[in-house]
Amino acid sequence: MERVEWLRAEIRRHNRLYHVEDSPEVSDAEYDALYRELEDLEREHPDLATEDSPTQRVGAEPLEEFEQVRHAIPMLSLANARKVEELREWDARVRRLLGEDEEPGYVRYVTELKIDGLAVSLRYEAGRLVQGATRGNGTVGEDVTQNLRTVRSIPERLDDGPPEVLEARGEVYIPLGGFEEFNRRVESEGKKPFANPRNLAAGSIRQLDPHITAGRPLTVFLYGVGEGGEAYESHSAALAGLKEYGLRANPHRLHDDIESVIQECERWAAERESLDYQVDGVVVKVDSREQQRTLGSVQKSPRWAIAYKFEPLAGRTRLEDVIVNVGRTGAITPQAVLSPVNVGGVTISKATLHNEDYVKDKGILVGDEVVVERAGDVIPQVVRPIPEARDGSEYAFEMPTHCPVCGVEVSRPEGEAITRCVNARCPAQAVERIIHFSTKSAMDVEGLGEKLATRLFDLGLVDDVADLYELRPDQLTPLEGFAEKSAENLVNAIAASKEQPFSRVLYALGIQHVGLVTAGLISARFSGQDLLEGVSAESLAEIDGVGGVLAGSVVGYFELEENRRLVRRLMERGLDFGREEPEAAEGPLVGKRVVVTGSLSRPRSHFVERIESAGGTFTSSVSKNTDYVLAGEDAGSKLAKAEELGVTVLDEAGFAELFPG
Repeated sequence: MERVEWLRAEIRRHNRLYHVEDSPEVSDAEYDALYRELEDLEREHPDLATEDSPTQRVGAEPLEEFEQVRHAIPMLSLANARKVEELREWDARVRRLLGEDEEPGYVRYVTELKIDGLAVSLRYEAGRLVQGATRGNGTVGEDVTQNLRTVRSIPERLDDGPPEVLEARGEVYIPLGGFEEFNRRVESEGKKPFANPRNLAAGSIRQLDPHITAGRPLTVFLYGVGEGGEAYESHSAALAGLKEYGLRANPHRLHDDIESVIQECERWAAERESLDYQVDGVVVKVDSREQQRTLGSVQKSPRWAIAYKFEPLAGRTRLEDVIVNVGRTGAITPQAVLSPVNVGGVTISKATLHNEDYVKDKGILVGDEVVVERAGDVIPQVVRPIPEARDGSEYAFEMPTHCPVCGVEVSRPEGEAITRCVNARCPAQAVERIIHFSTKSAMDVEGLGEKLATRLFDLGLVDDVADLYELRPDQLTPLEGFAEKSAENLVNAIAASKEQPFSRVLYALGIQHVGLVTAGLISARFSGQDLLEGVSAESLAEIDGVGGVLAGSVVGYFELEENRRLVRRLMERGLDFGREEPEAAEGPLVGKRVVVTGSLSRPRSHFVERIESAGGTFTSSVSKNTDYVLAGEDAGSKLAKAEELGVTVLDEAGFAELFPG
């Protein structure tokens, strides 16, 4: 139908004018009228509906999990510079590698603001969006196509004859205005606001339900081309091409020398607060594609690009007091109460002090004049005192010996920096423990998520996880969103969780340091009754894969009478606390010990489950007995030790090759 095609084309044009070019031609009411007409026509004529229609941006059906995507060209990370002298050194290195040439403009640079969001790639074939993926570990990301289709600044079709395959790369982010408005709405619903725009953007793109993503104020800036990039002689030409196709290209400037680049970096360091989105630096790139190819890459970073990182925003004020907060895992964290101070346009009256050692090591006293920074321009933290401003009235902070919420004596295991409340029934932790207990990897109670767990707790229907097994359908049916059938389904799902083995129950208790793997190791040696009766830390530490810190955490948990009472109640309700017989190992990793470290494309539990299902043993530390180390980005000391000991190091592709078929 001609009218349908005209409406789609017109709506796409207005979307581009509004979301990409910031120059709308029609009012919101006029746009809405066109959109509603298209919706009505597609509803009346379902055979005319298409996947790339503007009306389909509301989101598809929820996914069970994300598929993996291997990037045809790796999405590399950037080396950092924090001082202008480091930029000059990088410029000298680039010129040395390309061959000295004193002609002005021999090496031209492009500068772009470094957006603080989530890196993604958009693959277009014949001008149509066919796939969107996260950066992941640079080699393998997650397929988030359905979620990215809901972002209105990402067109479903490109204009002006793009290459047959074009993979645009950029950053999905949330403008500050949209973030503040979204948080106001969240708070009005009685929910906890999000900490910063980057976290909200990243979490939104990784939602399994695209309808949730569609409700978030996301947008995008594209800053490069992967596949299809060979069609452009320069980076600036590629950015211009992206804009011509209707994509929202990152604003940029061309420079003939490094001094011009430095001026641009210093300008934005001073003016970054004028932007409606968060940036943490300026990216500098060699413009010429040919020169980029000549320079190549080292490890996971290109030699032809560098990120100039801004210094955190800072201010000076008085530390009026130190209070403590009890977090969801029982962590007791000191928090600074400050005389309000404006730091980069934000008024700060509270800031983190991290832990007890941080306060003592920095020599921070209550009453001090202190320097406050916004770490990553977001989270305020006290970085140092100003001793010369003291008048003698200052005094030292002391960590409380008992939890300020429940009154139970706190615990700080040897070798740890965090003081904790280990009372499983502490009200400050209760809701989070119920949420953890119900998750898929723990007791897998279908239908019991964060929102419902909070409602049940707030209404007094459950005080702890044992109370879940006493819930009746008639207690649930009066609640909004529940009918007789859905209430029965939840009660049945809770009852079905009693079939979970002891390893899952032990993990579900939320004992500090006890993950799925270590819960399985412990449950193969001891029953719940054994732990209640008292198993020594030495006996636990004898289990291969259970270290001293973890053993001490388990012993400490079962020594507390509140926790012992909870476990006994769970036993009475029929949960499995019996010792598990280990299954005979089989598979390609039988007898192999594998360490997993660094940032990977999937949660660590995914790789641990693969290791164990293949007969291998996951261990947390590298030794001469380790067979493989699966290393992701920022692997750190474990990777260094593996290389020192000559242990085989695998990336995700190499890890996958261990599994035939």
